[in-house]
Formats: sequence, structure tokens, C-alpha cells
Amino acid sequence: MPLPRCLLFVLALWCAACAGHAAEVRPNVVLIVADDLGGTDLGCYGSRFYRTPNLDKLAAAGRRFSQSYAACPVCSPTRAALMTGKHPARLHLTDWLPGRRDFPAQRLLRPAFRQELPLEEVTLAEALKAAGYATAIVGKWHLGGAGFEPTRQGFDLNIAGDANGSPLSYFAPFARQGRTMPGLADAPAGQYLTDRLTTEAERFIETHRSEPFFLYVPHFAVHTPLTAKPDLEAKYPKWDGTPHGRQENPTYAAMVESLDESVGRIVAKLDALDLARRTIVIFTSDNGGLATREGPHTPATINVPFREGKGWLYEGGLRVPLILSWPGRVAHGVENTPVSSADLWPTVQALCGLADIPRVDGVSFASLVTDGKALAARPLFWHYPHYSNQGGRPGGAIRDGDWKLIEFYETGRRELFNLAKDPGENANLAAQEPALTESLAGRLDAWRRDVGAQTNAPNPDYSPNRQAPTGNVILPASTADVHGVMLRFEPLPHKNTLGYWVNPTDWASWEFDLDRPGEFTVEAIVGCGKGSGGSVVEFRFGDQVLKLNVPETGGFQAFRLQDLGRVSLSRAGRFRLEVRAISKPGPAVMDLQEVRLNPSGPANAR
Repeated sequence: MPLPRCLLFVLALWCAACAGHAAEVRPNVVLIVADDLGGTDLGCYGSRFYRTPNLDKLAAAGRRFSQSYAACPVCSPTRAALMTGKHPARLHLTDWLPGRRDFPAQRLLRPAFRQELPLEEVTLAEALKAAGYATAIVGKWHLGGAGFEPTRQGFDLNIAGDANGSPLSYFAPFARQGRTMPGLADAPAGQYLTDRLTTEAERFIETHRSEPFFLYVPHFAVHTPLTAKPDLEAKYPKWDGTPHGRQENPTYAAMVESLDESVGRIVAKLDALDLARRTIVIFTSDNGGLATREGPHTPATINVPFREGKGWLYEGGLRVPLILSWPGRVAHGVENTPVSSADLWPTVQALCGLADIPRVDGVSFASLVTDGKALAARPLFWHYPHYSNQGGRPGGAIRDGDWKLIEFYETGRRELFNLAKDPGENANLAAQEPALTESLAGRLDAWRRDVGAQTNAPNPDYSPNRQAPTGNVILPASTADVHGVMLRFEPLPHKNTLGYWVNPTDWASWEFDLDRPGEFTVEAIVGCGKGSGGSVVEFRFGDQVLKLNVPETGGFQAFRLQDLGRVSLSRAGRFRLEVRAISKPGPAVMDLQEVRLNPSGPANAR
């Protein structure tokens, strides 16, 4: 499909403006993007479990960013930001493609977002190709299918890139149900995907060694389905699948090691061809690590000290590694300036000496890494109007200096954190800093209007926690609304609870729908650590109140089933349960994992 005339005109003007640089040899660019690699999953970022000697070496020789952010907590929007330099909200491409469908339990409907990267956008590949670069993508595209392939977005060569978000297979043949990953039909049986993509990257470098090139290597690793080479996996301690809140998954660790080997091979190829000093190598990830259960061998990782992971607007979902190396031009060291995925487009543009093009949202940090010139202060923004597969709810966020505000679109709840003092986002300061909270919320709202961010509509079929055919009602911690400042749902599978109930005025509520009313026995699954027993908690169903004197259970995640008593819900329709602490003699009230309503009366037996 030919480029639009307006785009051809812009690129022609741009190339003319670049003519003065023709005699100058432009640097090559190798952009390597891991999939779902967490912000603490490399040795140089603090991991003591994963083995990443090649990436650690690259970081030591280049600039390692300590506060790098993905443009979105899931993949496709971040990839769109990398390719265009624009916010996903401006592109109206705000979720992974094709996205999670709407469910009755959602209060809000997802907006009708773009299902591909628009052809009218000027991608990084198109920009570099117009300046004389050979271009290739070797790996995951996930920004559109037929008519929106990488070869229509500026890439001369496409290996493996299509509409899929996960590989058809990690071991050859790279095919399933009659489909084969582009360019991989000739793979020998048993070849590992990460290794094959690396071989293709090496071949492209070799072929284009005498001209400037842009090589985009978006690996499928370490995305699910978690699949590793057996010999590498055997090097790590065995794991029975029980998560403990630490990095311990040997399958994931072996996939990380293969990814690290790939980077080492690519860097070695540049060295062997005497290309290292004129090649910019950038390594990053598309979102935080998968820290919840989603398929076999998961959770993949843990993002401590950051909170939560992929699919969440907390730091664990947004913090990613970022390493930039350019021998002789970029001084080595740690860079603490916050940057985002959208910044890479204008940064590469500047480092390659290309002229300005139409507006992007990202900001170049080229002078920061080459000359030590500080970036002007600016806020970072996120807009994720979706329910994620990992449990995240629609929301937006702003980071300005050390302060970060998260706003949840369902209820308008706001959480404010000082990241310098609290990188784990444990202390919500919204009530203590009301003026700052309002100011940041106002700036976030103004930004949404400026970029034309799509909003959520109410779900007309909303039906929360619907009664099961058996008559039971299950109210899990994941569907609770939390009220107050500290109480929160903790989705990590070694917890999966309402926790941090240290403020006795915080409380939780559930809505649920009954088709078959009647008498119910009520049970709660609770945990309570030593020294925190004795809190009195009310479970209120309208004017019916059940009380629990919280026992110590041996730990906050040592859950025990507690019989609370009986309630009579005599009509069909929607009900609300409120759970509040009446007294708290110890450090915390309790952890609450689930509330169950079990039918016990004749009205339930229809």
C-alpha cells in the first residue's frame, strides 16, 4: 500500500533537510525489546536469581536508567509508543490487541479502541528508512494484521512479526493450526525461538554491515506460555509452583537467560564486524513483569520492591529496564532521570542527526546521555481505560517529580505516593495532601482532554458477584471496593487478599446480585498475625449485622474459615455488604480473602 501523499511530502522535505549530514556516517540502531520483563529482572537491576551477564556488561559499558517507564502496563500500547513517539491515549490504542472482552461484572465498558497502528503515523522505521537506513523487524509486532504488517510501516524485512501477541510455538516448527510465523517456515525441528530470532538478527547485521541500518528485535520472550530450553532450566532450583513472593521460577529464569544470551550474541556480532563504535544499542521491555497467575508455570516473576506487576498502574506494572550503549559517545553510569517509552523515538532521531518531523509526545534525552544536559522538568502520564487480565481496573496516573497520583475511573478513588520515600507505593498520602492531590488530578484530567483520551461508558448489563446456580454467593477480595487510605487488594498469588488494614477507619464493600433469595449462612476466610488478634469487625447487610472477633491464625496469610452466622435476604435483586472494624487493639485488623454466602433456607431450594 503506497504511503499517503502528505506523508511522502513531509518525508521528502525531511530528507532534504538532512542533506547537510550526508557526508557524516550515521550510527546504526539496534533496538531490543523484551516482552513482560520486569524492572528488577536483571542482575544490574538488583536480581540475584536471574543470570544476565551480557546485559549487565552492556549496562556497565553504557547508560542504565533507574527510573524508566513503559507507556502502558500492557504490551501493544507501549509498542505503539515506541514506534511513533506518541502517547497510546492520543493514538486511541490503549490495550493489548485485540483486547479483553467486556464482562457483566465490570461497572464500565471498554472504549472502542484502535485494533492496529494507523498507517498515517510516521513510525521510527519509516523515519530511518527515509534517511537511508536499511530496516528490519525480527520478532513480535502485535500492532495489526493484514494490511497493517510491519512491511507497510517502514520495515524492509519482517521475520516473525504478525498480529499475534504470543508465539505460535517456542520450539520449531513455529506453526499451529495451519499458520506459520513469517519467515520461519524453514526452521529445523526443535530450534528454540529466541535463538532463531538471534540468528536472523545476526544475518541482517552481516548483510547490511556497509550501510546504516535499523534493527528492531522485539523478542517474544519472556511472554507466556512460559517455555524454556530444558538444559538451561535444569540449572535453577526446582520449584513446586507455590509462590512465595520472591524470584524463584526456573522456567522464567531460563527464558531470561536465553534472552541474555541473545543480547550477547548480537553485541558480539557488532564487535566482530567492527561496528560497535558506530552502533547505538538500546534494550528495554514493554511493561512490568507478570506477577500474577496467567497460565502454566506462572506467576512468572516478582517485581519487589515495586508494587504489583503487568496490568497494573502501580510501579511494578510500569517500571522497565532501559539500557543505552554507544561506545565513545554515551558515557557509562546510572541515570536517575524518569523517562518513558515514547521518548525513544525523538531520542533516536536526535542521536542519528535527523531533522525534526511533526509533533510527537516523547521528549529526546539525547543531550542527557551524550552531554550530561539535564532534561527540563515535566510530568509523565498514563491512561489505561481497561480491565486487565491480571486484575487491574480502569485508571490513569501522573508522575510529577517524586509524586505519583493514580485515579481509578470506576469510583474516582485517588491514591497519592511519594516515590522517593516510598517506591513500593505502600503509604497513600491523598488524605494528608488534599491540595496536591487535587492539583495532580486536575493536571491529569487536562492532559486527557489535550490528547483526546477515550473514556469509559457505564455497563448497562452490570451484574456484580452474581449468585451461582448452586445458590452460593462468593465475594472474593479481588472484587471488593476499598474505602479509606491504606486498605487494599493484594493480587500477588502468595497473598490474594484484602490487606494493609492498619487504619481502623478504612473499610471494604461488595455488591452482589441474587436471583434466589432466602436464608444464608455467612463465612469469611481471614488471616491474622501474632499481636493483632482481638479486633471486632462488623459484616453489615443493610440492617442485618454479623460480628467477628478476629482470632490470631498464625499469620496474615495463614487463612482460616470463620463462621459468622446467618442472614435473611428475602428478595431478589442487588445487595451490598459492608465490612468495617469496630475496634483494633493490635497493629492491623486482619487480612480478608473471601466472604461466602451459603444457602440454608427453603427459598433457595427452587
